[in-house]
Amino acid sequence: QLQLVESGGGLVQPGGSLRLSCTPTGFFLDEYVVAWFRQAPGNEREGISCINTDERTVAYEDSVNDRFTISRSSAANTVYLEMRRLESEDTGVYFCAATRRGFLEAFLAADKYDIWGKGTRVTVSS
Repeated sequence: QLQLVESGGGLVQPGGSLRLSCTPTGFFLDEYVVAWFRQAPGNEREGISCINTDERTVAYEDSVNDRFTISRSSAANTVYLEMRRLESEDTGVYFCAATRRGFLEAFLAADKYDIWGKGTRVTVSS
């Protein structure tokens, strides 16, 4: 069964940083568009960043655009989300997801992604 595993979440103070990782089990990510989604308490899951198979084409939701960086390593078979200047509003469970659909078709739409992880919790609090 194709699955993704997220890691790197935790408790961090406002203004701090975390790096999340997304690693597949049983397949290689090279041919998949990968996205990170966030679900805050009481809210729907929202797409916050995605990266194309070319490793260069990326997109961000407006609230994280200048604070988060998505990247991928073919050698490590992993996608990362570097999060800086974290705010309390960034608190939530972070999921990574993958799809073979095209980058523009999938973008940040959760229903376009086929393979999901179980999430890693990020809590931003003093």
